[in-house]
Amino acid sequence: MGASAIQEQRDTILATIRNITRGDWKVLVIDEGSKKILDNVVKEDDILNENIANIERIEERREMNPDMDAIYLLSPQPHIVDCLMADFERRRYRNAFLVWTALLHPQLRRRLDARQAKEQTVTFETLSIDYFPRESHLITFRDPWSFPILYHPACNNLVRDHLQLLAQKITGICVSLGEYPKVRFYKPKNPLHEAHVLCVHLANFVQEELDAYAKYNQNWPPSTSRPQGILIITDRSMDLIAPLIHEFTYQAMAHDLLPIKEGDSVTYKTIVNEGQENAQEKDMEIGEKDKIWVENRHRHMKDTIEKIMGDFQKFIQENPHFTNSEADATSLNAIKDMLAGLPQFQELKELYSLHLSMAQECMDIFQHHKLPDIASVEQSLATGLDEDFRKPKNLADQIVRLLDDPSIGGPDRLRLIILYIMYREGVILEDVQRLLAHSSLPTNDAEVVINMALLGAHTIKQLKDPKLVREPLFPRKTAPTAQSEEYALSRFEPNVKLMLENLARGALDTQTFPYTNPALDNSEELAIQSQASLRSAKPTWARNRMSVTETRQRIIVFMAGGATYSESRACYEVSAARNKDIFLATSHMITPAMFVRQVGDLTVDRRRLDLPCDRPKPKAPEFLFQRNDPPPRPVANTAPSRPGQGLGLPNRGSPVQKVPGVPMPPQKSPGYVPNAYDRPAPQPPTAGLASMSMNSGGGGPIPLNGDSGDHKGKLEKKSKYKEDGKEKKKRGFFGSKK
Repeated sequence: MGASAIQEQRDTILATIRNITRGDWKVLVIDEGSKKILDNVVKEDDILNENIANIERIEERREMNPDMDAIYLLSPQPHIVDCLMADFERRRYRNAFLVWTALLHPQLRRRLDARQAKEQTVTFETLSIDYFPRESHLITFRDPWSFPILYHPACNNLVRDHLQLLAQKITGICVSLGEYPKVRFYKPKNPLHEAHVLCVHLANFVQEELDAYAKYNQNWPPSTSRPQGILIITDRSMDLIAPLIHEFTYQAMAHDLLPIKEGDSVTYKTIVNEGQENAQEKDMEIGEKDKIWVENRHRHMKDTIEKIMGDFQKFIQENPHFTNSEADATSLNAIKDMLAGLPQFQELKELYSLHLSMAQECMDIFQHHKLPDIASVEQSLATGLDEDFRKPKNLADQIVRLLDDPSIGGPDRLRLIILYIMYREGVILEDVQRLLAHSSLPTNDAEVVINMALLGAHTIKQLKDPKLVREPLFPRKTAPTAQSEEYALSRFEPNVKLMLENLARGALDTQTFPYTNPALDNSEELAIQSQASLRSAKPTWARNRMSVTETRQRIIVFMAGGATYSESRACYEVSAARNKDIFLATSHMITPAMFVRQVGDLTVDRRRLDLPCDRPKPKAPEFLFQRNDPPPRPVANTAPSRPGQGLGLPNRGSPVQKVPGVPMPPQKSPGYVPNAYDRPAPQPPTAGLASMSMNSGGGGPIPLNGDSGDHKGKLEKKSKYKEDGKEKKKRGFFGSKK
């Protein structure tokens, strides 16, 4: 789908490294934070191919290497600056090229003005890459703590700094995508919650950051044939139904129902080679590299199963010599049995097994826990209309019957109660307690219902309060469509989708979604969108030959407080339908279970939240500041000579003597403890070493490309180590290869 946030960030990182190395070998020094950013989008070999001799962690023990330059790709944290200053003090490397993943605080920046730091620093730049592209059009900050900071009453003193941090990250996304967008934000009508001002403040901070970046970077944004992009700042309060309702597209349903593990990668534990002697549990990664996942994640589960089975049947027809042509391939279990007999296609077999297992488990839960019955009521509560698009009747009776059903679990009951109370625009507290008691739910679940008010919901009212009638943010469809008839349990559409459809039509309300700067009137806006040449220096004949994807307008939606997988799907769908490139960015992705838990925590003691800002501050390791003691001076030896003396060999127990032409081994300080990160310091390739490969697989000698050292395209990697005529294997710090 045209542009990719993953590719954009990857290209930015590699281009920066390439621009610094320029054919010369250098060490890349990273920290824990920058390593996660690199791991997410770049393979280790791709970095080493850019004349990087080694990758080292700044917080770990490293050998002195004063004859080689280092590129520091670092996070702008105080303890990381401490580590950097320790390197400068010890002159660990010859010169330093400083690259920061985000803007360095002025106070930390001033520390780098010290004489030793300035003497060793060659360049200083900020990349603004402090974010994690998860999919081509989905970006997260991996920051679930953003939710309590924004909405917990005890965190009010943290909000301003957090919004400024979010603004810097959002600006980084815009910079990477080459967009200086018009900024709009969500301004709720008749808000009921204190946090309703979050979007306007965040939007203003983002506008300030964008303007400042443009002021100091005259070549940004780059010329392009695309219309000017649009950034919409909104927050979780814009749609409180999407995180609660059951969604039956593959990705959203799987994350709701299955134990998918979220971390630096997204994994699901499954059994590979099931039914065979070599069967084993394996954490399978679910991501952009998995073509089956990418192709099916936004399909309805029914369509996903049909597609996977159809693809497998096609595979059988194309490979009859590997399969039993008489086998039945019309059921999930039959296909799984057939997969067991395909050892020749291990990778394909594992992928099909993974998705068949996930789909089957989802459907088992769907049937055994009566999700169709729950979803039918949920859709009426969410849309205000039944399957015939009429006002629903007897909802209370339907809900009570579901709450009585023993096959329906506690979490589903609580979600149903919250949706019902929001549909009613609030009930008295006694009714909440009765519903919880009837559902056999703990009384403290009432906190979740009450805390929804902190996000703008009207959940608790007094007995004599007048009935509150609140208009929906966007008018709901009042007539069935072909799709709604086929998927009666998926009639609800998240507000993000309705917002984007209105935006694409030029009909998005400027009162509810105003601009940070006065907007152009409609005629001027249409003129800009039709005159793409205003942003491009290319002649007309060149523009006509450009692909359609290069001219698609880019829209960035930032959802503060976490986004749902249904909202991610909506962005992809509108992108395809309206020929736009729509990117969803958020602090973190939320599932219904996480959302309910985080809302329930909005009234707990702040100390129980374990916010990163409330933890002890990380410190630079002490060993970085320790100097190795000089080796003891040799003393006259009056003892009888030992074997080996007089033969040019060192006396055991005495200091190692310098032998001409032989390098001295590194001296260790007293109390030194070896660890897994120790290794010889990399040296720049010399004429004697240049013929050795640096490839991770070991590799053999490769011929020199003349004596000029000028290579075109990718430069060959040369080994920097040599022991007894054999290449010493380089040790990388990226963990597993991608």
